[in-house]
Amino acid sequence: MISWLARALLLPLGLVCAYCFAAVVGAAIPSGPAKTAETAPSHQVRLVAGPIHYDFLLPLDDATRAQFQFLEASGLPVGHPDARWLVIGWGARGFYTATDYHDLTPTTLLNAAIGDRSVLRAEVLGPLNTLPDLRSFNFDEAEYAAFLAAIADSFDRPVTGPVQGLNLPGFTPGDRFYAAKGRFHLLRTCNTWVSRMIRASGRRFGLWTPLPYSVSLSHWLFAGPD
Repeated sequence: MISWLARALLLPLGLVCAYCFAAVVGAAIPSGPAKTAETAPSHQVRLVAGPIHYDFLLPLDDATRAQFQFLEASGLPVGHPDARWLVIGWGARGFYTATDYHDLTPTTLLNAAIGDRSVLRAEVLGPLNTLPDLRSFNFDEAEYAAFLAAIADSFDRPVTGPVQGLNLPGFTPGDRFYAAKGRFHLLRTCNTWVSRMIRASGRRFGLWTPLPYSVSLSHWLFAGPD
């Protein structure tokens, strides 16, 4: 009786440990071509760490404004003359949109584990007095264009009409949530989206990065200074 109870209690712990170990291995396996040609980097993208995932911090230069101009119709001021940065991230609808993690229900957590609709969160920021020392990627023109296109393609756009934000409360007065492509689950997390976007640029990154430390490890291994 005790033996079966101990096994029942140890099984979830073992699965969690196996998942965390696999997250390290997956982050260390390179995916994508190694950079061979030396081209001058022209765009720097930063990673903003949250409690459980990373967002991208994109400079609102001409290329970024042009790619995400379609968000203007939803009230996101990407074209505003004082706009300088675009924060953007992907995640599970139920989990990502929770304004307070204490309000998460068991159903929300279960859906995030086995499969939930996905959303993108975007926010425009003005000039920053100080820019923190964040992990970053330096892209050349072609890489940056492919990177932006991949992020833009993550939006689940309507067949007709403009993209509109979801009727969901944000984290700040100015952010918006949008319907996104793909479903979120334990094997396809917000952090694996980050690595997919980086690899879409043509850069090498970790094969599977489900956890924040997976992204950090892959960045250290494959995204050193240009």
